[in-house]
Amino acid sequence: MATQEFTSKPTTSGGSETDGAGGSRNPEGATTLTGRTGADEPAATRGKTSIADVVVVKIAGMAAREIPGVHDMGGGLSRTIGAVRDRVPGGRPNVGRGVKVEVGERQTAIDLDIVVEYGVPITDVAHDVRENVIAAVERITGLEVVEVNVAVNDVHLPDDDRDASAETRVE
Repeated sequence: MATQEFTSKPTTSGGSETDGAGGSRNPEGATTLTGRTGADEPAATRGKTSIADVVVVKIAGMAAREIPGVHDMGGGLSRTIGAVRDRVPGGRPNVGRGVKVEVGERQTAIDLDIVVEYGVPITDVAHDVRENVIAAVERITGLEVVEVNVAVNDVHLPDDDRDASAETRVE
């Protein structure tokens, strides 16, 4: 039976680079899944499938946000810019905010910046985020996740939700 494998090598010439096993990484940062060719191969293994790095970023971001106790993602500046972007008419939330990935031949490493809710055990949230991200990325992309580094950048306090206009000093 034919096997498929992820392959990836950085390109320096601006073109697509192959690794000798039929896989490639294009300049847009996509990992290519290459199948076998020929009429005697099963139809499902003929051709190529490309997975862009941004796909892994979005999957990891969505999986991290699913965990109770994760209030937001990203560092202070990226959250501020994201809040402004979310308020612009027609703007969409950036599910990749706070997520960085490195994608190799068959593996990926993921770094997450999160903000947790006050009162939740941070180590439990980080553990749950790590498990959910690994499960989602491996299930959806087929890449092996070698590590998920979780950086807790802030704690969301209940008072942070109060409306700033309610605290005016003058009437």
